[in-house]
Amino acid sequence: MKHDGKTITWRDGTVMPADDGVAEKPFEELLRNASILDQMRLTYPKGVSAPPAVNVDPGRFRNEAFFKKMYGDCNGGEVKRNLVTIIWLPRSWGKPVQVTRVNGVAERLKQVSAEIDALDPAVRAAAFPIAGVLACRPVADTGKMSMHGYAAAIDLNLKYSDYWLWAGKGKTIPYKNRMPQQIVDIFERHGFIWGGKWYHYDTMHFEYRPELLGR
Repeated sequence: MKHDGKTITWRDGTVMPADDGVAEKPFEELLRNASILDQMRLTYPKGVSAPPAVNVDPGRFRNEAFFKKMYGDCNGGEVKRNLVTIIWLPRSWGKPVQVTRVNGVAERLKQVSAEIDALDPAVRAAAFPIAGVLACRPVADTGKMSMHGYAAAIDLNLKYSDYWLWAGKGKTIPYKNRMPQQIVDIFERHGFIWGGKWYHYDTMHFEYRPELLGR
């Protein structure tokens, strides 16, 4: 893949516009119709950080055509062709999960698994049993394909999780989190961002987005 700031050219010759020319989009429009460059609008804060401000969701602006081209369309069976099996937390849980091999995601997740497995038992308990990897479904509030649809995301232990829609509807969303920072740090070191750093938080969710961690 190469780009010139205006277009992205894939190895097979496919050309995609990097931008759609719309400079000022409201938040809801960014969620539903993000350009490729829109994906980089918000800086993802690595490490320990304060609860995010209203509508600060770094990583939730996703261009669906871009990710379908990269990982395949799960509705057409393309994602399944690139699935490999890894063992999640061999010492602690030891169950097989299937994840994409595209971009080395499976190998990265194996490294994450090994590091979490070495943590104190009270900490690593938040990482299993998992709530899933591959799920060909849209995001609840956007209608766009979840990163789970590309097998490039993992949801950890539901019992340690908090999700913004569970907080009820109000003028603001009260922030909640029970995911240990040690687990977040490990994922970030290997190119995964955490849904706990979104105003619309999803604290069990991690997705492979190294482009947001390199700045």
